[in-house]
Amino acid sequence: MKKVTTENDVEDLQDRMLAQLMKVIDPELKVDLVNLGLIYGLSLEDKVCTVKMTLTTMGCPISAVLETMIQSALEQLPEIDEVKIDLVWEPAWSPDKMSRNARYALGYYR
Repeated sequence: MKKVTTENDVEDLQDRMLAQLMKVIDPELKVDLVNLGLIYGLSLEDKVCTVKMTLTTMGCPISAVLETMIQSALEQLPEIDEVKIDLVWEPAWSPDKMSRNARYALGYYR
């Protein structure tokens, strides 16, 4: 029998995925990827999670480190066996994408 997935189940999983990503702290900026506004979307199909994200700058020297950290964080969830990163540059990241807490932590006021 196939398990019926409700909207609440999907929202709960999305919340748990975001909570895991909030544990991934950018080693240079010391703020998590979610609050930095780098995560654009999450999807899950056949236990493969795809993370649509960007970086603060093209050619970011820690992109491989962040990818490993993201994979480790998300693979802790029982619904996820594999993580794929879909790195995009549109829309371009800007400080406006950061949460209020991230802007405060980084001293970015405007």
